[in-house]
Amino acid sequence: MSCHEIEALRLGLMNVLGTADPAAREHAEAELEGHLSGPIGALAEADSLAAIERHLDAALVDLEEEIADTPSDDPEYDYLRGRLVAVRDAERAVHRITAQGESVLAGLGEAHDVLHETFPVED
Repeated sequence: MSCHEIEALRLGLMNVLGTADPAAREHAEAELEGHLSGPIGALAEADSLAAIERHLDAALVDLEEEIADTPSDDPEYDYLRGRLVAVRDAERAVHRITAQGESVLAGLGEAHDVLHETFPVED
């Protein structure tokens, strides 16, 4: 059993962060072999945090549908529910990264404004 959403998220984050770790990339790609379509494939190819959030949300919807279609006495049912918890936790982590990035961006804008107020530029 594999957690496709987490491995695809790892690939997407490697893209966004510019992480050059061939071993980690190869491992994630091997885990996803044959499953790189739909939201999972889009998540693995994401190149921005906004794209990661969008595709992760779509992957969560698919996972929730899979759980809804799986009988509770199926041996995979508990694993699927555990996978859902892990992916929702990862979703919250991505939201925190996005919020922190937006906070840094706002802080840089404020620092820029303060710099110009302190040292006005004459035209």
